[in-house]
Amino acid sequence: MALKWNWSEQRARGAFLALQDGTILRGHSVGAAVDGLGEVVFNTGMSGYQEILSDPSYSGQFVTMTCPEIGNTGMNQADMESLRLFASGFILHEMNTPSNWRADGSLTEYLVKWSIPAIAGVDTRALTARLRTEGTQRGFMSVTGQMGEAEAVQKARDWCGLDGQDYAAKVSCKTPYPWDPDGALTRSWGIAESLPKSDLKIVAYDFGIKWNILRCLRRTGMEVTVVPAKTPAAEVLKLKPDGVFLSNGPADPAAVTYAIEAARSLLGKVPMMGICLGHQILGLACGGKTYRLKFGHHGCNHPVKNLRTGAVEITSQNHNFAVDPASLDSGAVEVTHLNLNDQTVEGLSHRKEPMFSVQYHPESSPGPNDPYYLFAQFRELIRKA
Repeated sequence: MALKWNWSEQRARGAFLALQDGTILRGHSVGAAVDGLGEVVFNTGMSGYQEILSDPSYSGQFVTMTCPEIGNTGMNQADMESLRLFASGFILHEMNTPSNWRADGSLTEYLVKWSIPAIAGVDTRALTARLRTEGTQRGFMSVTGQMGEAEAVQKARDWCGLDGQDYAAKVSCKTPYPWDPDGALTRSWGIAESLPKSDLKIVAYDFGIKWNILRCLRRTGMEVTVVPAKTPAAEVLKLKPDGVFLSNGPADPAAVTYAIEAARSLLGKVPMMGICLGHQILGLACGGKTYRLKFGHHGCNHPVKNLRTGAVEITSQNHNFAVDPASLDSGAVEVTHLNLNDQTVEGLSHRKEPMFSVQYHPESSPGPNDPYYLFAQFRELIRKA
């Protein structure tokens, strides 16, 4: 009888992760046979690895899953959040064989297809503890056996990282397009679901937008045109939108200077909503500043307090930067939401202009649906304006 796990064969594959502080974590390759650089973060979600890997916000990052067993549900095209996988690498403790009637491929098959390196057999809880103590680390993932450990550590140290880097332009669409004109992509898989009439026209900036955000906008009665990250404000206004949406996205918000300028030009001319990177861009457009968090927020279980209602929402998050509340003009901008883990800003609202934003992902994917009301709030903001 053949053994299910051939540990000696796996260890012979000789993969390892080198961190900038000199730490070496050994394992075996379960993804594409390519080495790479990335910023090592941890995600506390118990599931949703497919949505995480296909979220453009993870571009440039090595995602460490704290849940010890990954791969059980396989992968399928219906649950993708974009056209491809965007994470720069994947780190897990145990890679499992898929067992799910919806799966059309394994996690390894998708990682290989999109040239994403991955390493399993890692003590991910020890790695997470190190990241929480020391902060986010730059890393080099070696899976080909072509590089020594000392050289890999030096590669991680020499890499520029994500600070000051504009990744939004890298992951954005190249040309404008209408989202799902016939509604086929918005309806839930396998369920006959009617959609409301689209009575509002929205322009959505694609800084790394997730498809479920677009689905939520459409399900709230909005006809959405998606535009590239570098679209000038004047071009957006020519489309005569009822509202403008600023999406999530990767890397450093302060580096996306063209988006900050566009948001500043649009403020007061059209109702606006932003999430994640879009929230940070609106904070910068209002005169605020952003700063790097020690290890970021990545997961689908972050408690956020709505300061207006007192309600606590469990939220899905993925970001490494936050808006500094002390840098904002409190006479013009109100802080509406706070993270209960570290008291960082999670929501803003302009006191004079029709604009609000949240740091988290109200569309979940993966995660809870507590903040779904924000899309209805956007409709109401437009109606009042």
